[in-house]
Amino acid sequence: MTKALAAGGEVDSWCTKCKMMLNHRIIAMEGGVPARVECSTCNSHHNFRARAPGEKAPAKERVAKTASAGTKAPRGAAARGKAAAEERAFATAREQQQAWEKAIAGRSVHEFRTYKVSEIFEERELVKHNKFGDGVVVRVIDPKKVEVLFKDGPLTLAQAMQLPG
Repeated sequence: MTKALAAGGEVDSWCTKCKMMLNHRIIAMEGGVPARVECSTCNSHHNFRARAPGEKAPAKERVAKTASAGTKAPRGAAARGKAAAEERAFATAREQQQAWEKAIAGRSVHEFRTYKVSEIFEERELVKHNKFGDGVVVRVIDPKKVEVLFKDGPLTLAQAMQLPG
C-alpha cells in the first residue's frame, strides 16, 4: 500500500544538482502531484521530476497527461491575464500617489511632525517618517493605530505607545 503524497512528505525525484534519482521532501503540491521538492542530499530546491532526463514515461502516464493537457488555458490567455493584473496594480499605485499628492498639496514643510511611536496623531495631520518619508494620516483606526498614506501607499502605524526607559 502506497502512502498518499502530501507537502512535507517524501518522494523520489531527479535532482538537478546531484544528477541522480534521490529522496526529496515535498515543498509544494499542485493538483495532487508534487510541484516543488527539496533534495535530502544537497538541500537544493527545484521542480519535481519523476524521471531522469531522456527517460520515457510509461504509456499509461503519457495517455493521462495528453487527456488533461486540454484543460489548461492557452499561453496567450495566461499572458493577457498577467498583463491585466499588472496594469491594475500600476493603476492602483498611480491613484494612491495622486491621492498622496492631493493630500499634501499647498501644505508647508513646517507642518510635518516627525513620527514617533509615542506621539498621538489625528486625521489629515502631516507626518515625516524616517524610513517611509512624508505622509498624511488618513484615519485613526483605534487609539493605538493610525493609517498613514505615504507616496508608495498606505501603512498602518502604531501611536500612543509607552516606551520603556
